[in-house]
Amino acid sequence: MPGLNPLKIIGNLKFMAAGLKLPTSASWRQPSGDPAAAHYGEALQPHERVALPRLTPPWFTPQNRHKYHQQSCDDIGEEFKKLHDGMIDAVQFAHNMWRFQAKFQNLKVMALSAIGTPGCLDGPSLQSGIKTAPSCAAFTGNRAKYRDAVAKGVSTAFKSWQDNVMVPGLPWYPAFVAFPGPQAPPMPNVPTPLIACTSSRLSDITAPDTMKREMIGALDSELKDSDPDKQHEALFDAIATVLALAFLMWLPMQQVMLVLGKGPIPTFAPPLVPAGPVVSGDNIAVSGHLMV
Repeated sequence: MPGLNPLKIIGNLKFMAAGLKLPTSASWRQPSGDPAAAHYGEALQPHERVALPRLTPPWFTPQNRHKYHQQSCDDIGEEFKKLHDGMIDAVQFAHNMWRFQAKFQNLKVMALSAIGTPGCLDGPSLQSGIKTAPSCAAFTGNRAKYRDAVAKGVSTAFKSWQDNVMVPGLPWYPAFVAFPGPQAPPMPNVPTPLIACTSSRLSDITAPDTMKREMIGALDSELKDSDPDKQHEALFDAIATVLALAFLMWLPMQQVMLVLGKGPIPTFAPPLVPAGPVVSGDNIAVSGHLMV
């Protein structure tokens, strides 16, 4: 089964909806009065007074529609878009690595049912995988600070969901209801959508609020203080919105498979009792339960 399938265009539109302008509101005042207004108008050639955005959809809108403000919006918007798309790709990469290593552990098998308490889903942290993803591993300077904030924020939210995943008595082992032997050998579970394994922190990855908040909290304070227009918040909101939708689509598509359950049949006593249910069984915790 596929991993995350993020729709990056939604993040583009989400950022555009924030209505951010360049130059920033703190640094720009439209010239007015005499002679400032006249001088400002005369400084521009006729063909420079109106320009169209090169980037579609535009990430920033100009304070004034002339060529130079529009060029600033295009250039800076392009950098923000590259950062947004690169971080989405990095999370997708790290999530795929996580799927290959994730496993269910410490399950209790009782006849048909498998029961797992919070913490039964085990897997590595996404943070290092995001930081070392090919799309962003070479980031330096402020881009690296944004990368690290996204990595920590997404990893924190994802681990919160992961640590609270349960297996709520799912009917995974029908053969264990009446098994003809003293010990049931390892047998795979009935494939089940991952969303059936409930988590009390599901909203941490399927709604953008938690991821956005964690990213903002992880960003370097100097960057936040030097951003009066809160451009970083709009960027994190866009990234979190794309990822939340991707996780929401992934959960029902991802199949839990090859969870090998086993256990004793204490009531087995042939010839009077030739078969019986598995009681207090467990599972073999090996990676690969979410890899297909």
